[in-house]
Amino acid sequence: MQWMVLVPALAALAGITLSVPSNRLAAWIAVGGGIVTWLASVWQLRVLLAVDGRHTSGSVGALPFGELDVPLGLVATWPLALVAATVATVALVIQVYSRWYLWYDPRYPAFAATVSVFTAAMLLTVLADDVILLVVGWEVMGWCSYLLIGHHSTKPAARRAALKALVVTRSADIGFVLGMAMLAAGARTTSVAGIVEHWSAAAPTRGLVLALVLVIVGVAGKSAVFPFQDWLPDAMEGPTPASALIHAATMVAAGSVVLIHLFELLAVTDPARVLLAVLASVSLLGGAVMAFAQADLKRLLAWSTVSQVALMLAVLAAATPQTGPDAAAQHLVAHAWFKALLFLATGWLAVLVGGTAMATVASGARRYRVLRRRFAWGLLALAGVPPFVGFFSKELVLGTAESAATGGGGIASVLVLSAVGASAPLTAAYCMRAWLVLDRPTQVEQLAVIYQQEPVERIDDFFDEPQVVHEAEGLERAEAAISSSARSGTTLLAAMTLVGSVVALLPIWRSDVHLNLQLLAATLLLMVVAALAVKLAARGVRTRDAAARIPARASLAAERGLGADYAYRLLVATPVVALARAVTWFDREVLDAWVRGAGAGARLLGRAGELLTPRRATPALALVLGGVLVLAALGVVTR
Repeated sequence: MQWMVLVPALAALAGITLSVPSNRLAAWIAVGGGIVTWLASVWQLRVLLAVDGRHTSGSVGALPFGELDVPLGLVATWPLALVAATVATVALVIQVYSRWYLWYDPRYPAFAATVSVFTAAMLLTVLADDVILLVVGWEVMGWCSYLLIGHHSTKPAARRAALKALVVTRSADIGFVLGMAMLAAGARTTSVAGIVEHWSAAAPTRGLVLALVLVIVGVAGKSAVFPFQDWLPDAMEGPTPASALIHAATMVAAGSVVLIHLFELLAVTDPARVLLAVLASVSLLGGAVMAFAQADLKRLLAWSTVSQVALMLAVLAAATPQTGPDAAAQHLVAHAWFKALLFLATGWLAVLVGGTAMATVASGARRYRVLRRRFAWGLLALAGVPPFVGFFSKELVLGTAESAATGGGGIASVLVLSAVGASAPLTAAYCMRAWLVLDRPTQVEQLAVIYQQEPVERIDDFFDEPQVVHEAEGLERAEAAISSSARSGTTLLAAMTLVGSVVALLPIWRSDVHLNLQLLAATLLLMVVAALAVKLAARGVRTRDAAARIPARASLAAERGLGADYAYRLLVATPVVALARAVTWFDREVLDAWVRGAGAGARLLGRAGELLTPRRATPALALVLGGVLVLAALGVVTR
């Protein structure tokens, strides 16, 4: 555990200090650190097999804080150890991919070092058994996201997106830090295990409810859950590898990890569960609807992340002590595989076609067949189609919500079950929409259909068949545009979207969650109906984009986040700026007025004394002055 956190941090330090003039040296340091971190995560899984599923360790040693116990410990359990291994793997793939994607970027060393710090902070959050370490990892990720989103600092849009992400998440972090402080102060220890043991010993109190509500506010900000969701789509201004890292295995998933740590407290605190269920359900459905209306593929994936991360949080709100938090951890792992694949494939396609707008990437999977399987498998996993990894994780989420709703989970479980069921066809809809655009027939194929009404004699020679020639040229161009190592990384992610489903069959998960086959069949049927409806809507549209059926005003509003940015300015920015101006005026015109008034009063008194005192010296004053001089002379002589 110590190596998993320390190695990427040291790699970042070495990358900044040693490799400033050399992108090649920076790449070797970043990728080498990623490999060692991955090996440490795999070794940790082996250790857990030997110690029966739980391993604890120290870090820098306990800190002396008087009556407050600060052990600064680390802990690995099966679900979180798999999360850590997934984070290490995805981070390594992204480092390899970034070596190709940003090879000619003069700021690549800083980018690679920031990715390493980001990885260390996420792994610290996953493995921390101390709220101080949780807060440290949490805050470091916030700063790293600011740096990565604003990597292209010459672009005003990137600077604005980075600042927006920092301000929104930092505002929510106020609640996170206060909530953690309340939990630690009440338990007189910063140990997560000690906090859970202390607060679980008695019935939930108002202090516990308030602390968890504050923590949930912080989680909502970092995970881009309503009402903090608008910063994440704007974060697409960052480089595609940064988007993959933030969306797949770090930052937005960190909130789920924190609540998994505190699940035993969350599960018995109904007000906090209901609040989390409401926020997550709104984000789950709203993110899916917004994804369908986006005119840019990266923004579609960003809103998809809002919805999928909300799904992790929703099942945590619905789960009971009997079902446990394993469904959230499993979907976090699954989401990391297919979302990283989709973002990296999108970056690869953007290099080939020159952008990520839906009109630009249209026919991309058809023209460049090497990307076809990657997009297909990623979208199928995102939609939750069997046998891909997303199917198993989403069905465990659905089964957990259904078991909790029928087993006394309360209104939170019922609300989440309804939202999860409604989100399945919506997810299938925007995945089908993206696939229809990506797999649209090319212009050559469309013209062939129009003008070749007669049967065409097929030529046996491979190189004389136009369609095969175009496919071969597309394959050659796509593979020539990317390094072999980066291509291998995307291949690994594609494979994990399929074979990663084996993780769901491991005996480390709770076995008391039973799937309702009728509910499963109904969900799959709704998904098929939604996909067919989108395909029918796309017929007759030249671009095969079903979103073209949406009214222009509604589509434009969706692209602008339904006015969330305006609401931020109206409800937060404008009042805060007005308050700041009022405080400045009060300080200048009231508080400083007393200081200025004291000086002016002294000057007025001096002026009055000057007017009342004669300007010429009186005889008496002359005699006094002469006496002083005589005494001074006598003193000098007698000395």
